Amino acid sequence: MTDAPRRLRVLAAMSGGVDSAVAAARAAEAGHDVTGVHLALSENPKSFRTGARGCCTIEDSHDARRAADVIGIPFYVWDLAERFREDVVDDFVAEYEAGRTPNPCLRCNEKIKFAALLDKALALGFDAVCTGHYATVVTREDGTRELHRASDMAKDQSYVLGVLDERQLAHAMFPLGDTLTTKAEIREEAARRGLFVAKKPDSHDICFIADGDTQGFLAKRLGRAEGDIVDETGNVLGKHEGAYGYTIGQRKGLRIGTPAPDGKPRYVLDISPVDNTVTVGPAASLDVTALTAIRPRWCGTPPAGPGTYTAQLRAHGEETEVTAEPTPDGFKVTFAEPVRGVAPGQAIVLYDGTRVVGSATIATTTRATAGV
Repeated sequence: MTDAPRRLRVLAAMSGGVDSAVAAARAAEAGHDVTGVHLALSENPKSFRTGARGCCTIEDSHDARRAADVIGIPFYVWDLAERFREDVVDDFVAEYEAGRTPNPCLRCNEKIKFAALLDKALALGFDAVCTGHYATVVTREDGTRELHRASDMAKDQSYVLGVLDERQLAHAMFPLGDTLTTKAEIREEAARRGLFVAKKPDSHDICFIADGDTQGFLAKRLGRAEGDIVDETGNVLGKHEGAYGYTIGQRKGLRIGTPAPDGKPRYVLDISPVDNTVTVGPAASLDVTALTAIRPRWCGTPPAGPGTYTAQLRAHGEETEVTAEPTPDGFKVTFAEPVRGVAPGQAIVLYDGTRVVGSATIATTTRATAGV
């Protein structure tokens, strides 16, 4: 006879969307003692969703509260706006100012949902934090836990959870991760449960940039800073109003009047905040063969030596084969085949099969051709 599953005190983070609502409902249905909480993260908590694509409006908090009422669980709103601004928004701006390309969703998971929120939850006697992410936590025979990809690769979100360490995984719950269902079926489940958010559109882009205008958001905070757009030999091709408005691999919006000699498109190859220049060139110059990564976050025991893994470089990117070797401040990665669009500041997440080994922030890249 097997022991009955332990009844846990669970704090369900409810964004106001359908995924987190269904996750909370499943946790409650499994017999856990669930409390819902909505994180007030917006600098303007009284803002409404008109034209917004994020998840931090007052309407979202109302949607989360209504879902909690239907599920039949207690519900609270916790104000973490100041912590969010310091750890996520200010970091986002500083990274772009330094010529890097950050991922605020990873930073939020690391610093807010599984640091500030989890620490507060544990202090209040909760056993776990539950979210609507699509990922799987596997408990090994020795009691340690591993983070794995979701059963449905089309919805897998393990990349943005690659910052979670072993302690945080020990208190993480992802009820949607084992579900081999489509998003339409999740919505159907929400409707069957009587959840008003069943037809609510998904949030997109960066939650604290409601209109999706990242360049406009940065311009308001960093100001206009005109500089040169140059080719790989230093020839000036045009002007920009702020190097922070560009990302490695960008093709559109370069506003270069002079066509390339070969007539082919040019891409952003480098962003230099020191001399405020943006370097552009052909697609072939984007090929990266190796990189160094810093500030590693291991989902368990760090690798003791070099190993072969697959790596993911963006939230919805494909896996690529790599060799990773630990260094004093992170690890060095060599790609089996060159990859493009790799920018300092991005996160690289290593996988061993479906298991998330860990993640780190890309510091430098090695190009296949002469350049950065």
